[in-house]
Amino acid sequence: MADIMTLIHLYWSFVKIGFTSFGGLSMIPLITSEMMSHGWLTLEEISDIVAIAEMTPGPLGLNCATFAGLRGAGLTGAICANLGAITPSVTLCLVAAMFFEKFKKSDIMQKLLVGVRPACIAMVIGVLYTLSITNYVSEGNISIATILISILDFVLLKFVKLGIPTVIVISAVIGILVYGIMHLS
Repeated sequence: MADIMTLIHLYWSFVKIGFTSFGGLSMIPLITSEMMSHGWLTLEEISDIVAIAEMTPGPLGLNCATFAGLRGAGLTGAICANLGAITPSVTLCLVAAMFFEKFKKSDIMQKLLVGVRPACIAMVIGVLYTLSITNYVSEGNISIATILISILDFVLLKFVKLGIPTVIVISAVIGILVYGIMHLS
């Protein structure tokens, strides 16, 4: 069983992530920062967790909290991280419900929401950059095979209109074939 301080840190880390992000991809830079600052995960492990969390059903934040909590402190860590991840949503929903009518008609709130959008876009661009470096650069070299697989994925999704699970399976098979052959030689 993990020590109580690790569990508190996991809970508090995901509370901070939940209160300072807006869900989805905007959480990844914060998750990365928290996990690496505590030494719970490496950048490669975070990239793997994000990939797995995107493939599994449910919100990205909760999936990441589950996987990061498991890696950081086992099952109790996963529970604490999930409780931390949902605390901000529950708190904000309760407050918003109490003041719904006032917020609904507020010009300030509408302007605030418009002002937040550029920050979210910048955070998504930051995530794309970080994940690109992690996934497309290995040992200082750009992985042409990985870039070609990504282009194929885009074509299969956008133009061939295959479903995401199908494209993931195709990419996994290609990755195993390409990288399995590369490692054999």
